[in-house]
Amino acid sequence: MNQTLKVEGMSCRHCEMAVEKAVKGLAGVENVKVDLVNKEVSVTGSADREQIAKAIQEAGYEVVG
Repeated sequence: MNQTLKVEGMSCRHCEMAVEKAVKGLAGVENVKVDLVNKEVSVTGSADREQIAKAIQEAGYEVVG
C-alpha cells in the first residue's frame, strides 16, 4: 500500500532525513520518500496512516493532509 501525506515545516535536507528516520522506524514501513518541493511524504508498506502521522508530528512537523 502506498500513502502520501502533506507535511508542513520541512525545508531542508536535515528535515528530510529527520522525517525519513522517524517513519522508517515504524513496523510495516518498506520505503519512505520525502518531497520537499511539494511538502509530501510518500510511504510504502502496511503501516497505519495514523501511526505515520504521529511519528512525523513527534519529529516536529505538522501533518496537514
